[in-house]
Amino acid sequence: MPTAPQNTDELYQALQENDRRPYGRTRTVTAEELVDAAEQFAEPVPLVHALLELQEAYTYGSEPRKSPVVFARLLTLFEEQPDVFDERLRHTLFWRFKWVANALRALPEMPLASLRQWLTEMRDRYEKAGLGLQPYYGQAYQLAAHVGEDTTLAYELWASRARTRLSDCEACEICERALYHLAAGDDERALRTWEPVLTGKESCQEEPARSVSYALLPLLRTGRTDQAREVHLAGYRACRRNPSMSGEVGRHLEFCALTGNEARGLELLAENRNLFDEVDSPLDLLSFLTGAEVLLQRVELLGHGELPAAGYAGRTWTVAGLRAEVHGRADDLAARFDARNGTTAHTDRREARLDRAPLLDALELTLRTRGLDDVAPAAAPVPRATAAVPESLPELILRARALEEQGHPDATACWARLRTLVAAPDYVHPDDPAVGPFVQLRADLLEDEASRAGDKEAFDEAAALYEKAASLYDEAGAPGHAALARACALIPAGEPAEGADGAEAKTAELTAAHAALVRLHEETPGFAPYQEARVLRLRATALGLRLQTSRNEEHTAPVLAETDLLLDFATRHDIAAQISGALLLRASTYAISGDLPAALTETDALLDRLRAHGPAWHLPRTLGLRGRIQLGLKDAQAAHADLAESLRVAAEWPAGTIDTARLQGDLAEACMHLGRPDEALRHLTRSAELELRHGSRTDAFHSYSNAARLSLDLGRIEDCIALLDSLLTEPDVAAGELDDRLVAQLRLTRARALHAGEDLKAATVEFAALAAESADWDDDPGSHAMIAAETAVILAQSGEFGRAREAADQALAAHVRAPRYEQLSSCLRELARLQAQQQGSEGLADALAYLEDAGGIADEARAAEYEARGRSLDSALAYEHGRVNAFAGEYETALAALDEALVLLGETGPDEDHADEWAECVRLAGAVEGIYLERPAPALTRLDAAVSRLTALGHTEETEELVSLAARLRDQG
Repeated sequence: MPTAPQNTDELYQALQENDRRPYGRTRTVTAEELVDAAEQFAEPVPLVHALLELQEAYTYGSEPRKSPVVFARLLTLFEEQPDVFDERLRHTLFWRFKWVANALRALPEMPLASLRQWLTEMRDRYEKAGLGLQPYYGQAYQLAAHVGEDTTLAYELWASRARTRLSDCEACEICERALYHLAAGDDERALRTWEPVLTGKESCQEEPARSVSYALLPLLRTGRTDQAREVHLAGYRACRRNPSMSGEVGRHLEFCALTGNEARGLELLAENRNLFDEVDSPLDLLSFLTGAEVLLQRVELLGHGELPAAGYAGRTWTVAGLRAEVHGRADDLAARFDARNGTTAHTDRREARLDRAPLLDALELTLRTRGLDDVAPAAAPVPRATAAVPESLPELILRARALEEQGHPDATACWARLRTLVAAPDYVHPDDPAVGPFVQLRADLLEDEASRAGDKEAFDEAAALYEKAASLYDEAGAPGHAALARACALIPAGEPAEGADGAEAKTAELTAAHAALVRLHEETPGFAPYQEARVLRLRATALGLRLQTSRNEEHTAPVLAETDLLLDFATRHDIAAQISGALLLRASTYAISGDLPAALTETDALLDRLRAHGPAWHLPRTLGLRGRIQLGLKDAQAAHADLAESLRVAAEWPAGTIDTARLQGDLAEACMHLGRPDEALRHLTRSAELELRHGSRTDAFHSYSNAARLSLDLGRIEDCIALLDSLLTEPDVAAGELDDRLVAQLRLTRARALHAGEDLKAATVEFAALAAESADWDDDPGSHAMIAAETAVILAQSGEFGRAREAADQALAAHVRAPRYEQLSSCLRELARLQAQQQGSEGLADALAYLEDAGGIADEARAAEYEARGRSLDSALAYEHGRVNAFAGEYETALAALDEALVLLGETGPDEDHADEWAECVRLAGAVEGIYLERPAPALTRLDAAVSRLTALGHTEETEELVSLAARLRDQG
């Protein structure tokens, strides 16, 4: 707290501000300081308010030891000065007897006799105050359940009594009744009881998150797997990182462990690492640690005990090490509770959780499904097909080189095996002339490493490795190999810089690279045929990349000429892979140049050749190209068939040797064109995960970003949020190593999803943070304009109109540098509507100021000859003037504005969108005129004419609200 309040008004303001903070140390420390400040004033009421805020901070900050101490002070004040407590404060005081009972139960050092004594105190106080005893019996039942006594009588004494004003909320009581049936082994009855909470009909601060965590396993046991998945995603988000809900987090970890989602469980454990040190409630900590141990035990049982795990601060942990630590601590806590209670209930319940067998082998919880192999450090993908690798070292070396000459995918496994053997301390190189010297093998391995670096788009690293390999080949006396390695280093890969200048520079660079390749080719004698074919392929590739960069028609013929050289050479020397490569390059050239029919003809011919003569490993790539060509030709069905076949064929080859991530992404596009978005979403996420495994993290995050936006468009809000939460906790994202704009896009999508999911508070925080960060994007003011505009709208929805105006002004300032006419106009109109709707006539002036700004944007758009893709900016603005004035009670002005909007719209026609907008404008004008201005006759004339017009044009759906309004006006008349 920057400065202590100097008077009670400042104290109350500070208390309100603190109440808006999330529970945790910051809120608790501030509450403690505010109590100190309140004690300086000679007024008891502010002190009571400060103490109540402090007790709340302790209770929901998981500090049960301190809550009863604060309540004791409040009780003393009540006894000494009862008149200080008005009806609301008195109600709050008696309500919090239950908080103290809950706190005492959570402390094993508190004797059982003291717990019973407190309940007696609560009952006596309630009776003296003339209050109903149902809340007392509720606490008595909860104590019996906690201790492990027979709860039948205690439950009946509570559940059979009528609720009072001091009873727990409906949602909390529903949870307690459901837990009673759950303890009796009746899953179905428990779930029926929980139904109002799980479906959102009843809720409170802790619910439905608490009920969801307990309902997860019953839902699975009764076969409701889809519902279990759905409530897990929403329920976990409501309790994560919250010390007062650590038990709930533990049950979500257990759920992951028992559904084949151990990798997600470890991810959630890492996200909640703070709970190991911040939970001061022994009872909550016991529940959290037991859930964590269920997860860690399962991971260790699956053979992954050496995986890293997030645990207590101050050291690094493995799964096995953390499990042992957690086991000891949780066992001790359970024993302490049992010793206090005189039963074995907590040890028995803990053992029952640890002994549970998995309920499902696999349940797909999120769009990002991963296994434990995926979270292992430097995890290598497991091949779907593995090449047979010779046992003999000389045979292995010769086999690797022979396969490399052919471009065969099985070479990958041979080089991997050789890399392992060479790295061993006892490696001895064969003394065999056919194998050659060790330096040649080192060069081979470097060349393979360079190729893999290029595949991962680490182009500078690849070029350096090729140069290093070339030097070793020189040393080994292999000039052809050295020249080929240098040729590979000459290709400048990677994307050009933004803008025309970047493309021009890249084009020049590729032209120079081609010239250098030609010189190298001409100056190097003695190439083996396969080496010379590869150099020819590189020459054609350089020109193909140039065409792809420049999109210049004049660059097409040189590519085709080089391709013909390669094809002629490969045909004369019967090099099948290079024949196929030349034909594939030719088809790609036609596709890049825009001649898609020719490209399709070429790929058809190539596929026939591949099926007849091979090489078979070129089939997936060729089918993928034909699929992309079919997409260009608008034949999504044919594209889907080709791409699906490509993936099936690719599965026959070792993982990583064929770009299946690209195929999955292309297949997602085909699915979207076919109107199958759910299938597209699956392919997008598979593409992203493959890119991630391959090391292409930027591409992977772009694919995940697309998947997140698609899932949001599909209304799968919790899927979207869970996916983004998983991505945003990745180490390189947290460390700021990933592109900041890409991360911002992920966060923006998450903010939109939170908004769509009606989590307005969380969405507002994220939008505001993004607006502040994007203000520094001098190179991209347009994006800042859009983010600031969205932020303004969400702030207005929260009633924070001052901050909304500030954000809108930021958006307008950025719009000057990078116009966003349509989006900004829509934002300003929405801000005007919200202000007028929420504040009525008091907000009219500010609402009209927004509309004036929107009018300025419409003028700018008209001057720039900008054509809106959606609604006309002028007619939409006139309509909003009508709506805003109607909200403010200025009905004559509203009607005039709506009539102007109708003139701007003109008579409706066959266009459905225009008809919908026109009908809505007529409806609002009719309502203003007929209901608020009490002129039903002209209103009915207006409505009837519109209904006739729309009906004649076939827009029957648009007439429904007009007919309903007309009927209402006739009834009133």
